[in-house]
Amino acid sequence: MTSMIRDDYGQFVGNMKRKTGIDLSLYKEAQMKRRLTSLYEKKGLTNFQDYFKILDKNKEELHEFLDRMTINVSEFYRNYKRWEILEKSLLPTLLKNENKIKVWSAACSTGEEPYTLAMVLSSYLPLSNIKIAATDLDENAIARAKLATYPERSLQEVPEAIRKRYFLKDEGMYKVKDEVRKTVTFKKQNLLADPFEANHDLIVCRNVLIYFTEEAKVQLYHKFSNALKKGGILFVGSTEQIFQPAKYGFEVLDTFFYKKI
Repeated sequence: MTSMIRDDYGQFVGNMKRKTGIDLSLYKEAQMKRRLTSLYEKKGLTNFQDYFKILDKNKEELHEFLDRMTINVSEFYRNYKRWEILEKSLLPTLLKNENKIKVWSAACSTGEEPYTLAMVLSSYLPLSNIKIAATDLDENAIARAKLATYPERSLQEVPEAIRKRYFLKDEGMYKVKDEVRKTVTFKKQNLLADPFEANHDLIVCRNVLIYFTEEAKVQLYHKFSNALKKGGILFVGSTEQIFQPAKYGFEVLDTFFYKKI
C-alpha cells in the first residue's frame, strides 16, 4: 500500500513538472505530501492521480496549487518609495543619451522584481528595447516567475495605471502581459559560486544579502562592483545598507542606492 502511495505521488511530481516546470522533488517529500494531501482531501479527493486530473483541466484549481507553492515571499514595487526614487531621480541620468541599458535582477525570486524593473524602465524606453537578466538559485521560483501569474496580494503597491496597463485579471489571479514578460530572461545562478557578467548599468539585489555571512557579503559587494560599469548603480534592500561603500568602489547615491566610482 505504501509503495502505491509513493508511486501515486511520484507520478504526480512528474506530471506537474511537465505541466508547469516546477519540480516538487526539490522540496522535502513528507512535508510536501502532507500539505498537498490536506489540500486535495478538502476537495473530496483520495489520491494524487485524481488531483492532477483536476489541476490539468481547471485553471482556478491550478492557480490555487501554484499559490500554495509560493515559498519565496515577494511583491511588485516592494517598498514603493525606493522604486519612485529610481524612476524619477536616478534613471534619467543613467539613461542619458542611451536607448538600451544592461540590467540584472539578482536573486529574483518569483519574478516580481524584474517585471517591476521592466515597468519602471518603460517610462523611458519602449518595451522592445528593454532586456533584463534575472537569476535565482531556486529552480522552482524561476518556474513560477516564467508563468508570470500572481495573487492580488502581490500587487498591493502597484500604481493603478500600471496595473491596468500591464496586467490581465484571470480568474482571481493577475497575469503579467506578454509584452512585459518578454523583456525578462530567467536563468539559474549561485551568486557565491558562479561568475558574474560585466558592464552592467544597473544591478538590483534586494532582500537576500541579509541571509549571508559578513564574509560572503564582502565577497558579493566586490563581485557586484566588478560587474558594474563606471557610473553604474547597485540597488539593495531596505535592511541591507553597505557600510564603508568606498572599500568596494561605491559611493552613496541615495538610501540603498550605490554608484560605481
